[in-house]
Amino acid sequence: MQQYLQCGRYRLPVNTPEARPLVMGILNVTPDSFSDGGKFHALEFALSHAEQMIADGVDIIDIGGESSRPGSPALSLQEELDRVMPAIYALRDCGKPLSIDTYKPAVMREAIAAGADLINDINGFRGAGALEAVSDSDCGLCIMHMQADPQTMQSRPEYQDVVAEVSAFLSERVTLMELAGVARNRISIDPGFGFGKTLAHNVALLQSIGEIQHRLDLPLLAGISRKSMLGELTGKPVERRLAGSLAAALAAVAQGARIVRVHDVAETVDALTVWHAAQISKAICL
Repeated sequence: MQQYLQCGRYRLPVNTPEARPLVMGILNVTPDSFSDGGKFHALEFALSHAEQMIADGVDIIDIGGESSRPGSPALSLQEELDRVMPAIYALRDCGKPLSIDTYKPAVMREAIAAGADLINDINGFRGAGALEAVSDSDCGLCIMHMQADPQTMQSRPEYQDVVAEVSAFLSERVTLMELAGVARNRISIDPGFGFGKTLAHNVALLQSIGEIQHRLDLPLLAGISRKSMLGELTGKPVERRLAGSLAAALAAVAQGARIVRVHDVAETVDALTVWHAAQISKAICL
């Protein structure tokens, strides 16, 4: 696997001994996010939150204008642009890579033109025109697996072998990207925890991160922060899932994840810094 992920203006270390796993901080500019209740919907508060994440050591800021919680309705193109573009323009010189969480090709094009460094697509760039929107740029691309769509994905998710099927999907999408001219060092993968999966499916994927990453030989992003699988495991409501989220992040990187997508940046950075120091010390002793 390559040592760096090319994301627009930035080369992010994803396989170097001296660098801890990367922390992608979530910046929802939505009024109906499952995790923060639209707290950062207004631009002023979103920018303040981004500044705090930067102070806390975030590596990537992931801006999202459309909720993808189970059952959430689709958002119009114009409304999504109205939400995310002001944040991109305001933060593009903040010194951190900007990721845009979108599945709409038109939003991808506008975001890239405005200075976005990474496109994070829950639909795996399957939308008509999505590959064409990103192939000629130099931005990073994160391919996520999702069964069905946000409106129906948690109705009755079924797999014969969730690890094999998710791996096969991601492998197929990577191949199509490379055929479209996308350099491999721009690509990362995400198994899509909570997107068309039961608790058993999510746990199986968490246990198999190393296997998935080995099969595809690409940096893997794990987004488990505050998700319902943690609520099912701990019995805690979303506002009390910090401990579970930190445990999930550590479990994911221990299995081989190179990037974790989280709400609680400061706590995750601290946890991963300590974990990484222990791994480095262990390697030196060996």
